[in-house]
Amino acid sequence: MNILFLLIVSTLILLAFLFILPPLWRKQHIKLADVNQRNIQIAKHRLAELKENKLTGGLSQFQYEEQIADLEQALSDDLEIVSPVFVEKADSKWIIFVVVLGIPLLSGTLYWMLGNYQAVSHSAEMSVDPEVAKLAEINKMVNRLAEKMKAKPDDAQGWLMLGQSYKALEQYSQAADAFANAYRLLGEQAEIMLLYADALAYANDKNMTGKPSELVYKALALEPNNLNALWLGGMAKAQQGDITTATKLWKKLEASLPLGSESQKEIQGLLARIVKDTPNDQGRSSPETMQQNNTSDLALSVQVSLKPELQNVTSAKDIVFIYAQALNGPKMPLAIIRKQVSDLPLTVSLNDSMTMVPTMKLSNFSHVKLLARISKSGNAMTQPGDLIGIVDQVATTDKHTHKIIISAPVK
Repeated sequence: MNILFLLIVSTLILLAFLFILPPLWRKQHIKLADVNQRNIQIAKHRLAELKENKLTGGLSQFQYEEQIADLEQALSDDLEIVSPVFVEKADSKWIIFVVVLGIPLLSGTLYWMLGNYQAVSHSAEMSVDPEVAKLAEINKMVNRLAEKMKAKPDDAQGWLMLGQSYKALEQYSQAADAFANAYRLLGEQAEIMLLYADALAYANDKNMTGKPSELVYKALALEPNNLNALWLGGMAKAQQGDITTATKLWKKLEASLPLGSESQKEIQGLLARIVKDTPNDQGRSSPETMQQNNTSDLALSVQVSLKPELQNVTSAKDIVFIYAQALNGPKMPLAIIRKQVSDLPLTVSLNDSMTMVPTMKLSNFSHVKLLARISKSGNAMTQPGDLIGIVDQVATTDKHTHKIIISAPVK
């Protein structure tokens, strides 16, 4: 039991004893009134009334003497019958021991079996994480907006707001659906197409193939200097193996970003990696080179399992991302595979065919970090509440099976 609970119980018991014990401790007497004295006083009062009546003429001498005689007789009879009586109440101190020992013991036993002392704990009151509560409230607001849009399917701005809300919550499939409706209503506007393309790509593990690429290229044609279009366009070209065009787009993006900003530094790191991996062609890879890279036999065997204690907080349909990541530089997965909790435990092989960007793949690194993450939302982006397991450093040439146990929540 915690100290707060014991303090409250002790205080209540002490207050109860202060009311109950003092009367039980005192020795009490009950004294019956002295009836003789009372009768004498009554007789004196009556005698005074008779004398007053005689003086005023209300009584004759004969009547006065007759009533005096009756009064004396009545007083004489009373004095002979009644005498003072004193009664002492029986000693009740034994009850004190019953109260002091019996009641706390009985009530404590009953509460131990039936009660819940944690109900008064401050820690119980404050156990709700403010961030979790805030996220739950945001989810409620977004759900209300989604219900509203069912009644107003032609509200373009409403769909746009809903899509941005879902994107902020990293619910990319729902975001893509909302942006699709906004695109239907607003037409080919660069920002709308880019939001739609980005949501589609994230919903498909950042794969830009197909519809996302088509939307990005349309946006680039409308706004060639749009920063988001340059980034997504470079990503789409890199995934298609066109590193030359990807490099041009990213260099243009680098020159457009604020000098010394984190975004510019990340792009510079990516470009430096491209140059390092293709030094003979200054960032340009021929189709033959790309084909050779894609047929690399390098692979990492990874065995993934879930800590038994966490099984009750996951669902069989929760998504599991298993991927390799560079030890330094961009956190983009070098190889990634998607499974479900129901598949665990399992063993997979990560290789160059699972890369997101051809220049950022396993065979370009000597050591990598291995991760396995359960995402309840199904989003590829890591977020608080996900469950994760990590192997901090693995040589890409190591042919052993590397074991990852998903054992801790993401903070």
